[in-house]
Amino acid sequence: MATFVVFDLEFTSWEGALEGDWGGSGQLREIVQIGALRLREDFSVAEEFEVLVRPVVNPRLSAYFSELTGIDQGTVDREGVPPAAALGDFLGFCRGRSVLSYGNDMVVLGENVGWARGRGEEVKNGFLGAHFLNVRPWVNSVAPVTATVNVGRLWKVLGLPEPAAGSEHSALFDCHSFAAALRHLSGAGATLPEGLLGRP
Repeated sequence: MATFVVFDLEFTSWEGALEGDWGGSGQLREIVQIGALRLREDFSVAEEFEVLVRPVVNPRLSAYFSELTGIDQGTVDREGVPPAAALGDFLGFCRGRSVLSYGNDMVVLGENVGWARGRGEEVKNGFLGAHFLNVRPWVNSVAPVTATVNVGRLWKVLGLPEPAAGSEHSALFDCHSFAAALRHLSGAGATLPEGLLGRP
């Protein structure tokens, strides 16, 4: 049965960084958490992926980030892995599949791969083996009520049961919210863009 991937990232942030497009001095969007689900065509979960990543340029998490995500410094220091290893494992998880995000997370992914390679680190697998697509415009067009909410709130604005344990801004929870929204919209008659899920 064909499967596809939905993913979400949590990355370093500071008060006002979003509004300033991360334009402040040293404000790089370094990935701290990657969450992903491999889904079957019926939107059931075939496999989960989750990893914490230790940022390099800004190894100390801001209080704003920790409050937003619930990810604390001690956990990242203990459980986080080097960026190149985390990125390579994730890209391996995606290989040969369509990979959907709710927003331009693939841009942040690309930034982080570039920084790791720029430091001379090997990132295994690479982008060429996967088909990345931002489906937020499609979701917002078929369900306008979603237009102003983040991925972790999709389940709520669509009136769905809470999809998993956890809360928004936790990457894996956000993936479950995303998957629940796709399942709901498909069940209500919306059709994903043709060929999107056609990879094995």
